[in-house]
Amino acid sequence: MRDAPTLEGIAIAFLILSAAFFVLQKLFPSVPGQRMFRRGFLTDAVYWLFTPFVTRIITPIAVGIALIPIAMANGIDMKDLAKGHGVIGAQPLRQQAIEIFVLGDFIGYWQHRWFHGGWRWPFHAVHHSSQDLDWLSSARLHPVNDALARIFQAVPIVALGFNVAAVAAFATFATLYAIMLHANLNWTYGPLRYLIASPAFHRWHHTSAEEGRDKNFAGFFPLWDLLFGTFYMPRGEQPEVFGVDDPVPSGLLGQMIYPFRRSSSAR
Repeated sequence: MRDAPTLEGIAIAFLILSAAFFVLQKLFPSVPGQRMFRRGFLTDAVYWLFTPFVTRIITPIAVGIALIPIAMANGIDMKDLAKGHGVIGAQPLRQQAIEIFVLGDFIGYWQHRWFHGGWRWPFHAVHHSSQDLDWLSSARLHPVNDALARIFQAVPIVALGFNVAAVAAFATFATLYAIMLHANLNWTYGPLRYLIASPAFHRWHHTSAEEGRDKNFAGFFPLWDLLFGTFYMPRGEQPEVFGVDDPVPSGLLGQMIYPFRRSSSAR
């Protein structure tokens, strides 16, 4: 089990990432001239402090409850379930991690698409509400969105028999990579654009422009978007307009309440 986050650790990570991305976003900007203290900066900075503590409480409880039927169905307790089971659980941990990396991204693709419709969208719209996108925007995430997304990915993977330690490693990597994907960077990865998700790839997902809306759902492998018709990454162009048409409040408290007050109808 990972150590609980501390204010000191969160503050240090914020300072290190701020310095690193300040330099990178100045050298390779997707939107030139975007200020560091852009619209929504304060809200996202509060999320940076808020999200690690809240999701550390809510998400593990939600995932644990969702895994109880899996443990009962296999006739084992939760501790043994966490160690993996069956043929898959008997594999070396490194091999499990590689398999989870591919399978987790595939499941994540469909989980992400699922959040773009119906009653789920208002929770996910909070994440999309940043009008100026950079690395810190990745922290803007409603706890319900986070908990449901983790359940959507973790339950089938653990049910198949994978070791929870390998699942946690994938989740940690996915979180770190997501921070970079939101950065104000013009990186496309050139010939690797169809193999690995880049900041330019994911920033098209966040654009409020009609052509990029509901595209590029993959977290790491654009292959899923290519296979299922949601890939969009025009050569020589970078998205400049971000946000949603929904009336999402600008502050954290309003954003926490917004999905529960919003109509549950599909977009």
